[in-house]
Amino acid sequence: MAQTLESLEPAPHAPDWPAAAVAGLAAGAILMVLDLFWSTAVMGTGPWITSRRIAAIFLGPETLKVADFSVGIVALALVVHYSLGVFSGVALAAIFSRLRYGATVSMDLLVGAIFGFVIYIVNFHVLTRVFPWFAESRGMATLLAHLVFGMSAAFLYWRLERRELAAASA
Repeated sequence: MAQTLESLEPAPHAPDWPAAAVAGLAAGAILMVLDLFWSTAVMGTGPWITSRRIAAIFLGPETLKVADFSVGIVALALVVHYSLGVFSGVALAAIFSRLRYGATVSMDLLVGAIFGFVIYIVNFHVLTRVFPWFAESRGMATLLAHLVFGMSAAFLYWRLERRELAAASA
C-alpha cells in the first residue's frame, strides 16, 4: 500500500462560488465592524469617515468635506464595500482552487493572511496615487484589519465550501 507523493496532494477542483460570495460578504462585515470600532473608539474620528472615503471614489473628493451622516453616502459605500468583499471572496476561492490549497485550515488561513496583506498594499499604497485620501488610513490597525479580513474570508470559505460538489465538478 505504498502511496505516491502525487496521491497525497489534494486534487484541484472548481471553486464553490456561492460559498465564496458568502465568505466575502461575511468577512467584509467583520472588516466593517473593526473599522467602525477603531474609528470611533480609538481614533475618535467618527464612524462615517470610511464611508465618505469610499463614496469619494465615485462622487469625488468634495464628498470628504461632508461631516454629517448621509444616507446616500453610506448606501454607496456599503454597495462598494460589499461588492469588493464578494469579489475578494471569489478571487480567494479561485486562488485556492488553482494553488490546490484547502486541505488544512492552517494553510488556508496563511493564504488568507497573505491575500489580506496584498489587498492592504493595493488599497493603501498603490491606489492612493489615484485616490490620495486613502493614504490617511495607512497604518498597523488598517493592516491588521485587512489580515483579519483575509483570514476570515479563508476560514469561512473553508467552512462553507461544499467539497463533495467541488469534487464532482473536477
